[in-house]
Parts: sequence; C-alpha cells; structure tokens
Amino acid sequence: MPPGDAGLTVGLFGGSFNPPHDGHFHVALTALRRLGLHRIWWLVTPGNPLKDHSELEALEARVAAVRRLADHPRFTVTAFEATEGLSYSADTIAFLKRRRPGVRFVWVMGADNLAGFHRWQFWRQIVETLPIAIVDRPGASLSPLSAPMAEVYRHARVAEEEAGDFACRPAPAWTFLHAPLNPLSSTLLRQHGPMRQDA
Repeated sequence: MPPGDAGLTVGLFGGSFNPPHDGHFHVALTALRRLGLHRIWWLVTPGNPLKDHSELEALEARVAAVRRLADHPRFTVTAFEATEGLSYSADTIAFLKRRRPGVRFVWVMGADNLAGFHRWQFWRQIVETLPIAIVDRPGASLSPLSAPMAEVYRHARVAEEEAGDFACRPAPAWTFLHAPLNPLSSTLLRQHGPMRQDA
C-alpha cells in the first residue's frame, strides 16, 4: 500500500483497467488538477464483482500496463486489494481510513460508472464516508440528473467551481467535473485491438 503522511490529499481511482487507456488517464489528470489533490492512487482491482471475468487479463499484466500509462510524478499504481483480500470498494475505503487516518481521500470515477453506482456493495456507506468526484465521460453527461445516487444525495452536490478544496469537505459530498471528452473505453479496445495509449 502506498505511504501517506498526515495532511496528504489523495484521489482513489479504482478499476480493473482491462486494458488501461487514454480515457482513464484523462479522468485521473482532470481530478488531480481540478480538485487540487496531491496524489492519485490508481487501484488496480482483482476484478469488478459486477462484471464478467472471462476476458480479464492477469492482474500482473494489468498493473504493468497501468504503470506504463500512468507515467506522472503524482500518480501511484497499486494492487494492494488483491494481497489484502479486498473485493468491494466500500471495504477498500474502510481499510484505507484505518491504515492511513491522516490522509484525506476522494473517490474518483468516470461518469460512465455513475448510472450503476447504486448497485455497488454498500454504496451508501461509500457516499457517507468520503467525497466523490465524477469526471465527465462520453455519453454520460446526463447521469448526474438521473442516477439514483445523484437523486438520493442531490442535497450533497458541490458545484464544480467550488470544488478546489474538495478533499477537505465532509461526506456526503459529490461533484461532477466537466472536461474535454475522451472517447476511448476498455470495451472498445478489447473489441478492436490496441490503440494509442500515450498521454
């Protein structure tokens, strides 16, 4: 698990990254810059419990691919969830809060994940534990208006122009960050083969 001193602000960007691509880099960099975070930790998961694993590359291969993509001095790539036996994001967050109590964490995800966020294990616990930053993705711009999470926590939405100190805000708090859209997706890459992944 990455080190974390007290006062550090860290965006947690989790996913199977099967494979990682420029769209992922775009989400991470947008969150880093717009939220004024010190670091982004890329959490390469053993596999999404809600997805089919039949086409899932080995964890070691995905970690290596993410490290090649996430070539930035303030990005850290880790797969500690596998070694700690953590399967669900809520458990990962609880573990990190215990092990790194002085770090201020923000959950970072692309907007394409928002529509199904209410199907995540203990999703309300996640929202009530740390701020959530949602970065716009192609085809997902209307999600904040219609997703169950957004409806339930409408009162907790923070305007993006007020999100510069987002890591210091008490949960529940979520913000939607608009940014130039990158159309790449892992599904597209698996269907059509490798595409340019430098950033």
